[in-house]
Amino acid sequence: MIDKRVASAARNNAEWCEAMCRAHGLSGAFGARAWTSASRTPVLYPDAVTLTEDATADDVLDAVSTDPGCSVKDSFATLDLSGAGFDVLFEARWIYREPGLPAPAAPDGVAWSRLETPGELAEWAAAWDGGDGLAHLFRPELLSDPSVAFLAGRAEGRLTAGAVVSRGGDAAGVSNLFAVDDDLDAAWAGCLSAVSDAWPGVPVVGYEQGDDLAAAVRQGCVPVGPLRVWLAR
Repeated sequence: MIDKRVASAARNNAEWCEAMCRAHGLSGAFGARAWTSASRTPVLYPDAVTLTEDATADDVLDAVSTDPGCSVKDSFATLDLSGAGFDVLFEARWIYREPGLPAPAAPDGVAWSRLETPGELAEWAAAWDGGDGLAHLFRPELLSDPSVAFLAGRAEGRLTAGAVVSRGGDAAGVSNLFAVDDDLDAAWAGCLSAVSDAWPGVPVVGYEQGDDLAAAVRQGCVPVGPLRVWLAR
């Protein structure tokens, strides 16, 4: 039986990928079993996201360019794309936080707010990037997208943490969460508190691995299913 929480998280993530593509002048397509982009998506973003557990390799590979660098988010970890020239890039877990749970207490002295200007977004992107050269991913066009919100945590005016919240499907998806000082628990607590204030009664979804997953779980998120990202050789 398909876990509706996983399906919700996958749909939300696909809609965030579509929003990122729109900001870069691209357009994907939602099918019955997968979201796909015929054009190569921005770096770090998949060319396809499966939406149902019964999605097949053909559902994704027939709709994308499978040249080296193509990536597929196998939302239910059910595909085997090795025969098509793909390797597993990484595995992670979807997370789900039930609506109505008490919001975590935001750390004292850190105020979370939504970004409004391109200058604020540039500062946020530079902090998220940490010098890796990928800050350009987050274009100002995203600020006018009603499905996307950039949140920043500040202490005494200094940006200390941030996250993207995408309102797709029936959930609020948290992604790209970061903490400048590596205090992931504080970042998750502050972010979830801000999400609870802005979108009360809405479940929170996303996917994480490693220390990021552990921090999310400590703040009330539950791992609900595995996913894999495949990369074409």
